[in-house]
This record gives sequence, C-alpha cells and structure tokens, in this order.
Amino acid sequence: MQKYSLKDGYVHVITGEGPGKSTSAYGLAIRALGNGLKVCIIQFMKRNALKEEYGEIKFFKRQKNVLVKQFGTNTFLEKGNISEKDVKLAEEGMKYAREQIMSLKFNMVILDEINVAMDFKLLNPEDVVALIKSKPKNVELILTGRNAPKEIIEVADYVVVINAIKHPFDRGVRARKGIEY
Repeated sequence: MQKYSLKDGYVHVITGEGPGKSTSAYGLAIRALGNGLKVCIIQFMKRNALKEEYGEIKFFKRQKNVLVKQFGTNTFLEKGNISEKDVKLAEEGMKYAREQIMSLKFNMVILDEINVAMDFKLLNPEDVVALIKSKPKNVELILTGRNAPKEIIEVADYVVVINAIKHPFDRGVRARKGIEY
C-alpha cells in the first residue's frame, strides 16, 4: 500500500455526555490506517478497569502502523478522589503525547479521555492548549472525553458533542462485551 501523508492536520474535540466518543475517534483511526497513515492512541485514565482488555485495544494491537499506550490505573476514578499516582500517570501521558506528536512518526494522534483528565484536575488545560498550538502542521490530533474545557473547544477545528437520548444503561443494563467494550 502506498504511504499517504497529510498536508494539513486539524484538531478534533469529541465530547458530550453520551457514549461513543472514544469509539468515534477509533473510527477515524481505522479510516486513517486504511489509507496508509500511522496512528498513535494514548489513553488517559484507562487501563483494563473492566479486568479485561477493551475490544478495540485488542483489535489495534493486531494491526500494523498503530501504537497504543495507556496511562492509568486498573480502577475507575472518581472526581474529587484523585491520588498522587493518578496525577503522575496523567503527567507521564502528557509528556509521552508531546514526544509522539513532535516525533513526526505519526500522522494521527488520539488523546483518549484527555478532556476528563483535565476536568478531574489531573492536567492543566493551558498545558494542553500549548501542546495543540505547538503541534506540527501535518499531524491530525483528536481529543476525547466528556466536559471538554472551553479553552480546548476554542482552539479546535472540529467540535462534536455526543449526547445520549436513550440508552440501555438507563434501564440498568450493564456494559456488554463486544458492544460497549
């Protein structure tokens, strides 16, 4: 397959209270990979919290031209109940993200759940804005997670808000393997 390179890379923010923000970003990754682009997925606040690897991560690990790295503990975090370890992992993720974005090894970089990391005060929005503004012109950057800060929305090229109108969770249905994870 012929390698394709982006001339202009834009910034996407996928936010909102509904499910499917990460899934939407992963769809962009699949499209990019299908066209010969290289993708880096950096997950903040995620690491097998369901005690089982997410299906999309299993899939991406079997693909070439994609790198997945997780920065989080094996537990779900609660806003206001954050440990020093959680902050340290988010900061490590941010440092790693900067390195990968600036390396020019990847055409697309997904910062999965980074909006939540900012909302939970694990990361400073001003630092993320600085990263966005310093990214190379030809790198497509996608930020996911609910509660995207206004500073991030202002510097983005695309902003998508996903809202749930109706969801089985509302009836007490638990997440299903192969569908929600």
